Amino acid sequence: MASVLITGATGLVGGHLLRMMALEPRITQITAATRRPLQEVPDGVINPHAPQLTDALATVTSPVDIVFCCLGTTRREAGSKEAFVHADYTLVVDTALTGQRLGARHMLVVSAIGANARSPFFYNRVKGEMEEALIAQNWPHLTIARPSMLLGDRENRRLNESLMAPLFTFLPGNWKSIDARDVAKAMLIDALSPAKQGLNIITSAKLREMATGQA
Repeated sequence: MASVLITGATGLVGGHLLRMMALEPRITQITAATRRPLQEVPDGVINPHAPQLTDALATVTSPVDIVFCCLGTTRREAGSKEAFVHADYTLVVDTALTGQRLGARHMLVVSAIGANARSPFFYNRVKGEMEEALIAQNWPHLTIARPSMLLGDRENRRLNESLMAPLFTFLPGNWKSIDARDVAKAMLIDALSPAKQGLNIITSAKLREMATGQA
């Protein structure tokens, strides 16, 4: 049995994950901290919300065992480099710190293929810096999911993904696009698997294998 904290529940992966967890009998409590209220709150889900996600996280006091962070945007959506860093680095780190404050021992985060703190590409570099920041927190168990291009129906479609998604369906291995539902399913499987220790990086191909029962 586990109590869970999740951020990013209004997003593509997080939305799938929230619905899956609400149906999972091994999860006893779900706290979904968001900036805006959830349109539909599944039974048993607590939804603290505030215009600033950090403020919503500050109100959470109940102990948790597992933390999921499914936050993610693009520079175009964020509006500036600074806003992107806030969403994809600062708020992710805040989620992790909140989890540690509440006693969690397992952190799972959605990163991205190509994440590298020394990458010349801004997006990949920020994702890599985020990963390094979480690793430096010394989690007993840290799971980093690195999916390729995500497939699924977003509230606001991303132009680049709409144009590139058909191409990525034909790429091999880790570069092949992946359904957001499969990412969520694989993360939940990992979270509820027998306890592990240390860092676990799950590639996009591995996420797909786990979700389809081939792992």
